[in-house]
Amino acid sequence: MKKRWLVGLLGACVAVTTVAGDRPKVEFLNSGKVYPAGVPLSEAVRVGDTLYLSGQIGIQPGTLKLVPGGIKEEAKQTMANIKTTLEAHGYSLRDVVKCTVMLADISKWGDFNEVYKSVFTEPYPARSAIGASGLAIGAQVEVECIAVAGR
Repeated sequence: MKKRWLVGLLGACVAVTTVAGDRPKVEFLNSGKVYPAGVPLSEAVRVGDTLYLSGQIGIQPGTLKLVPGGIKEEAKQTMANIKTTLEAHGYSLRDVVKCTVMLADISKWGDFNEVYKSVFTEPYPARSAIGASGLAIGAQVEVECIAVAGR
């Protein structure tokens, strides 16, 4: 009986070691194509085939200046920044499986949605929309995405 228990325990240890040894590679990525140097974040983190994008706002690439023109223009630039970031790391908008949308004014959801529908096609990624009491540098919209290679 003790031998079976010991063999079972050793087998479990081997299985745990094998699973732990198969951890996917984690890469912290910055292309320099959207965020200026010196911001304290990774624009994306790749874990295996999954890419996690930091929240993007409607900044002019290479600056921390928002594009002028209101929610629709910020939303267009936000989505362009997402596309640029995805492509910089070998992904596309078709690879996006989930977006989280944060709006400084949730009543502007319809305006944002018009832009969103012009960027993504069916089948649409899963999505959440949240009203926020304030976003970085006074942005009206922020979007973070998750993409899976070869969706």
